[in-house]
Amino acid sequence: MKIVTQQILGGPDVLHTAEAPRPEPGPGEVLIALGATSLNSVDRKLRDGTVTHFGAPPFTLGFDISGRVVASGDDAVHPVGSEVFGMAHTATGTYSEFVAAPARALALRPPGLDDLRAAALPTAGLTAWQALDLAAVREGEHVLIHGGSGGVGHLAVQLAVLRGARVTATARTTNSDFLRHLGAGQVIDYTAIAFDEILSEVDVVLDFVGGDYGRRSVSVLAADGRYIGAQAANTPDDPRVRSVTGRPSASMLRRLGELVVEGSVRVHIDRVLPLSDAAQAHAFAENTQLRGKLVLTPWT
Repeated sequence: MKIVTQQILGGPDVLHTAEAPRPEPGPGEVLIALGATSLNSVDRKLRDGTVTHFGAPPFTLGFDISGRVVASGDDAVHPVGSEVFGMAHTATGTYSEFVAAPARALALRPPGLDDLRAAALPTAGLTAWQALDLAAVREGEHVLIHGGSGGVGHLAVQLAVLRGARVTATARTTNSDFLRHLGAGQVIDYTAIAFDEILSEVDVVLDFVGGDYGRRSVSVLAADGRYIGAQAANTPDDPRVRSVTGRPSASMLRRLGELVVEGSVRVHIDRVLPLSDAAQAHAFAENTQLRGKLVLTPWT
């Protein structure tokens, strides 16, 4: 089978296609024929060594998957033929024609949800949902979302609105109409206006940018406000500060899929590329601010 792999850490050009044995599903696992996967910021950080979760190369990137079960191990909950999607924390990654993944981390793909949107949803959608849960967002609260037009951010905007929150997002002016259509009541162009000079008494900050945004975001919080960060940031030692890392949840993912099918949540796909162009996809994501998600499909 084909995989995308790398022998060294580095820029997008370290990614290349290679052949590898098809994996066998172990107990509680299923083997999935890939329909699509998607690119997340953590993929780029693993590739260049900023994040060391996979250790030293060679390895295959990827966490998101949508596809069809073609084999199952003992005690696997999804039978052969099932259409599934999920966040697959595996040792072999999802930039691959076939992926062995824990069945309990996967949800059945509901009718009406195609492979592209299903593959774009897991890591971004679960991170957004879990950030809102961690913040215990309540109806009527003011939620500030940094990186509102990105993969996680554009889903967080919609999920916050569904919870009855009043949403302000930071993004470029070119994304203002996009975010307002998703439900943001205010969009601040961070290239022109410093959000910490015009906002105060914010109930919740969801920070999908990090860096200097951490310290500045805490400065605009209400006394009982909450800051939830998904990226490394220079936050002060403050009890209102917490961090989130998206984790697999089949039940949560199932509900997200239902929201997409019923039209309550929109998964925006900026670009679709085949895995043969994985290096090009990573380069594009590093040099362009994606609106929503970049999805990768099997080799053509």
